[in-house]
Amino acid sequence: MNKTGSSGQDGLYICLISVHGLIRGEDLELGRDADTGGQTLYVVELARALARRPEVGRVDLFTRRVIDERVDDDYARPEEDLGDNAHIIRIDAGPEEYLPKERLWDYLNCFVDGALAHIGEHGLRPSLVHSHYADAGYVGVRLAHNLGVPLIHTGHSLGRVKRRRLLARGESSETIETTYAMSTRIRAEEEVLLAADLVVVSTGQEIDEQYGMYDWADEDKMAVIPPGVNLERFTPPPETFAPPICSELRRFLSEPRRPMILAMSRPDERKNIATLIEAYGEHPELREQANLVIVAGNRDDIRDMDAGPRKVLTDLLLLIDYYDLYGMVAYPRHHQSADVPDLYRLVTHTGGVFINPALTEPFGLTLIEAAAAGAPILATEDGGPRDIIAACENGELIDPLDARQIGERLAAVIDDAERWQRYSENGIRLVREHYSWGAHVEAYLRHVAELQEAERHAATRPLLPDHMLVQVDRALVVELAALGGATDRPMRQRLIQELRRRRRQVGFGVVSDRPRREVLAALKELEIPTPDVLITRGGTQIHYGPRLSRDEGWSRHIGYAWQPDRVYNLLAQTPGIELRSRAVQGVHAVHAYIAETDAFPGIETLENELHALDIHARIARLSRNELLAMPVRASKGFALRYFATQWGIPLDHLLVAGGVATDDDMLRGNPLGAVVSPDGGEQLPGLKGLDRVVFTRSHGPAGVLEAIGHYDFFDTCSLPGDRGAATEDAGGDR
Repeated sequence: MNKTGSSGQDGLYICLISVHGLIRGEDLELGRDADTGGQTLYVVELARALARRPEVGRVDLFTRRVIDERVDDDYARPEEDLGDNAHIIRIDAGPEEYLPKERLWDYLNCFVDGALAHIGEHGLRPSLVHSHYADAGYVGVRLAHNLGVPLIHTGHSLGRVKRRRLLARGESSETIETTYAMSTRIRAEEEVLLAADLVVVSTGQEIDEQYGMYDWADEDKMAVIPPGVNLERFTPPPETFAPPICSELRRFLSEPRRPMILAMSRPDERKNIATLIEAYGEHPELREQANLVIVAGNRDDIRDMDAGPRKVLTDLLLLIDYYDLYGMVAYPRHHQSADVPDLYRLVTHTGGVFINPALTEPFGLTLIEAAAAGAPILATEDGGPRDIIAACENGELIDPLDARQIGERLAAVIDDAERWQRYSENGIRLVREHYSWGAHVEAYLRHVAELQEAERHAATRPLLPDHMLVQVDRALVVELAALGGATDRPMRQRLIQELRRRRRQVGFGVVSDRPRREVLAALKELEIPTPDVLITRGGTQIHYGPRLSRDEGWSRHIGYAWQPDRVYNLLAQTPGIELRSRAVQGVHAVHAYIAETDAFPGIETLENELHALDIHARIARLSRNELLAMPVRASKGFALRYFATQWGIPLDHLLVAGGVATDDDMLRGNPLGAVVSPDGGEQLPGLKGLDRVVFTRSHGPAGVLEAIGHYDFFDTCSLPGDRGAATEDAGGDR
């Protein structure tokens, strides 16, 4: 690979996306909660490892900015330097406070817009986007489509797998949906599997047993690239070894020099800590032979924790009491990030074992960390540990539900000095061969180089130096239906007069699912002059007035991998569908009617068939009986953001008014949104409660004028709450 990346700048510019949790460069709070697991460490280490490569010019790790007195101020910093031209970029999205990932879905469009703004402000063009987990996948799909770059995705864990396990535990479908927003997550996962150019997995088992549950998973796009371990941080212990964490463990242990059995995980029921305590408590010889150390995150007061972790830790204490394990089991309340390598070294130093008894483990990052420190391992037979132990020959698999077997295996390894030594030496040697970050990045960049070298990037600004849009600093964009009918003429004329008065400040746009000729005819009937920008056929065409010049750059951008004849032919063969003739179809859109509702198989079935035939298209339902098929990069929201970027209009200086179902993605995110139709609540229920979307009391043009007042659009152009804060700040300065 050449030093100059595909973006034309000095080296590849790689954008990593990991939205939830708490991410910083040092002292990661692993195990703080369900959102601060191994993924947070993985993405930081990946960013650093990629940035060290000569062919990589810059790596930005985008995550959510958090301003919350309950967490450190580090997470409020907009940027953090990781060294070697790697950075953490924190994006404002939704409320400032720390939120669990299940509550972030409504704010991910704001995250997309914030990331696009950051990239645009720095004048960089990404070479690729790499998303981590389902929420980042949602973001990654939209970033990649907007930027016209390849998308790489790593799932880390999958919603369908989690739902199956929760159902097996007796949880109801309703509880799972309410607690985990599971249908939203799975829908995002399917979407990213369709859009991704490459899906990175840690083990072959993920492909066969986890992604195999997804309709749009494609084995040909998947690559097994196991994560690496920081070999400078995780090393075997010296001969004399007494790290600071020893003083904390001595508070619990009567004979701290005994071999240490270490388990380290979040206090999550799936980590199966209770079975490990049972295995230890039921094995008298093991209790005499070794100490058990359980590091289950950090806590101040168990009573203040969420219900899940509280139950796990309460059960832990009850089992210790039941088996009378005082003096034999340590369960420290706090540990630092720097203590983690020392805990592994203590296992090696004392001749103990590291164990992962989880019910299932997608990969098992702690296992390779322990191996690098020389600790033999026992691990669940379900998931990634199978690959790790096969590669490193440094331990044994266990049945996580068989407490008796677990106890016997632990005792056998600790008691057999020759076996223990072989496992320890194998782990130290082979983890460096199979699981170094250098090996990971080498394989990763090899796959990046193999991605199709097609023209993917959006075109640069279609400069029309005499166009009014060059002068404006904000724009009003209105869905055609929101301009009303004959009875709305007085309010519509008032709106047009207001826009004319501010011609050099405010651009005006109209957007519609209808073809351009129908939109122009409707505008003429409504006595509306040709707008500055006209977005038609669901976002597949952009024209600039008054000469209605087509944006050819947008057409090239959305035309990537578009196969209109195949789309038309598939729709023509679909039961219940009636097509307009080819002559009246758009270049990048196929308009269809559902003539027989009973015969039509449904949108999901149709999209599955498109994917099965490798046809890159999306279906928008315009009404109960109308469909519009278009390229995956096209939508009203994508077109709107492209327009804003081309003309240098900040998204928070766009007022977007609509009310039909296909307006959802253009109203979400950082624009100022307004739903002005009388049935807007039924058409767009998912927008209710969002800070940046107002449901106006008036409708049509009157509603647009109400929204202009609500956002003080012609003056401060801001949310009402922000104006109040700004006034207070100004008063304080006087």
